[in-house]
Amino acid sequence: MPGKVADFLRSAELDDAERAALDQGVTVQRGQGYTLRVSAVPAVHRGLLARCEPLDGAGGVPVVPAQRRARREYENRVSTLGAPA
Repeated sequence: MPGKVADFLRSAELDDAERAALDQGVTVQRGQGYTLRVSAVPAVHRGLLARCEPLDGAGGVPVVPAQRRARREYENRVSTLGAPA
């Protein structure tokens, strides 16, 4: 998960499984930013992705292009996890 997405989600209200996944993630430095490696079932990743919709401009919230790109990158990664059960 890109660091910009992780930073946004840390301030969001999450359920216990989502919060635990973020808290147990491993930070990996990447150039100017970082990536958070999160080990969780695909359903938790889909839940986290749904909670970061505002980063893509949903709801008329002003968005930073780097945050939009980070959310889309995370969406692409989550989509490779397979179809929901």
